[in-house]
Amino acid sequence: MWKSCSAALLQWCRALHVDSPPQNPSLTTSYVHGTSSFSLLPLTVSQSLDATAQRWPEREAVIFVQDGIQKTFAQFQQDVDKAAAGLLALGLKRGDRLGVWGPNTYQWILFQFASAKAGIILVPLNPAYQVKEVEFTLLKVRCKAVVCPTSFKTQRFCEMLREICPEIGTTPGGKFKSSRLPYLQMVIATDSRQPGMLHVDDVMQAGESRHHKELMDLQSKLSFDDPINIQFTSGTTGNPKGAVLSHHNIVNNSKFMYMLLTRRNVCACSILPLLRLLSSCTRISTFTDYHPCLLFYSRCNFVYGTPTMFTDLLSQDLQKYDLSSVEAGVMGGSPCPPEIVRRLTTDMNMKEITLCYGTTENSPLTFLGFPEDNEELKINTVGCVLGHTEAKVVDPTTGEIVPLGASGELLIRGSCVMHGYWDEPEKTREVISQDRWYRTGDTASLNSLGYCSIEGRIKDMIIRGGENIYPAEIEQFLYKHPKVKEVQVVGVKDERLGEQVCACIKLKEGQSSSAEEIRAFCKGQLSHFKIPHYVLFVDSYPLTVSGKVGNVHTNMPSVSSMHVFIYFYTA
Repeated sequence: MWKSCSAALLQWCRALHVDSPPQNPSLTTSYVHGTSSFSLLPLTVSQSLDATAQRWPEREAVIFVQDGIQKTFAQFQQDVDKAAAGLLALGLKRGDRLGVWGPNTYQWILFQFASAKAGIILVPLNPAYQVKEVEFTLLKVRCKAVVCPTSFKTQRFCEMLREICPEIGTTPGGKFKSSRLPYLQMVIATDSRQPGMLHVDDVMQAGESRHHKELMDLQSKLSFDDPINIQFTSGTTGNPKGAVLSHHNIVNNSKFMYMLLTRRNVCACSILPLLRLLSSCTRISTFTDYHPCLLFYSRCNFVYGTPTMFTDLLSQDLQKYDLSSVEAGVMGGSPCPPEIVRRLTTDMNMKEITLCYGTTENSPLTFLGFPEDNEELKINTVGCVLGHTEAKVVDPTTGEIVPLGASGELLIRGSCVMHGYWDEPEKTREVISQDRWYRTGDTASLNSLGYCSIEGRIKDMIIRGGENIYPAEIEQFLYKHPKVKEVQVVGVKDERLGEQVCACIKLKEGQSSSAEEIRAFCKGQLSHFKIPHYVLFVDSYPLTVSGKVGNVHTNMPSVSSMHVFIYFYTA
């Protein structure tokens, strides 16, 4: 258990972002700098893996229970070297882009590390992408190869690629020339062999001794500042943008994120899709200094995911499952309702649940709580700033730092900030200033201990009759209602007030309620202008593939009939 950690180990855990959890008020302005006793790592991902495999070759590295795959660090390193040499043998070069498209599989992790070792830039493709979306992404970054399974659930990956590239199979050797995607040369299937496509086995067997030598020679030329990943944003408004991240970005974000996993027998359970950065950081940490076992879908003592995923877990009949091994977890991706945090500690024995905050552009984490934080800090904040990272809260109009405790836009600076958006210098300049501050677009405040509270998105702020209303505040209150399972608060256009508050509520199974009941629950607890004018009961929300609730605000139809609203949310 966490409480049994030695004093030295606990001190090491506490070095996660500051040397110890702040005890006394110290900040006087809305600026904080994460100090740490540990230096940044000047390593590439492959150097991290090689060092770990040399130190703990026989320890379990990754387990896919359902697929019967279990690899030690030495075995995984051997597979990575074969795949990396194979990619070079097939003609991919340093700086080329490799798309990986599909659900959580061993091959996903394998090619993440193989591409990094070969100096190839990984492009995670959303498993939910349809034809137009995957075509846009592959063309945007000029992918040379794609790794994917034949299909998964309703997704037919190879069929969609054939629709875009009918030239697949027209030339021998598994390579082709596409008119719509002129840079794409090959598709690598991870399950059954497909006509005109290569197979993972072909990659693993392609590397000859000269390619392995080329791979080894390449290691001394790779820089930890080289790009390793083009991570596409969710694209809730306009086309997705590709955040370019380096080895240095991800390796160090992983280090300061997962120092709390330094116990010898940690098994971290991944319930996030592998394309997401929080999941990526866990994988990198598995192969750096902190050697937990990365486990998929089985017994573990550490779980990480989004609030929606944890909400779904809590909706199960937990009495059917043995949760005795679960001790801790990290939750991020969107604001977490306090009631969910409380239930995780009581219903799932997750005594050391920790909340975090970050963005794709920041590799991804910038704030993280301590396991020993009290309940108030856990449910009302996302923790302290990570090591070697600066944060400030500014007036979004003037750019001036706001008084301590006041709301404003959260800005981040440090080793976590991305290189920029791929091939979009103007978009990059919109969010990264000349002095390297990244504008998150999130409204936040800092308390005197340096803990951060996220209050919502600037663009999602509701302005009702001149009153600024942050949806997150109302959402967190409504989660206290015993019948409410999930809630999203949005602004609806109003001729007199500009906007009105609308609460879109998903009730717990078997429950029924009314708008009047919800408003009565708010009366006397929320200011009158914050009480929802409209209350809609919904069956589901638009979700991103990572399990986060999509931008309900931007999906809200601009119509006057509430019947249309109801259809939109229940269809």
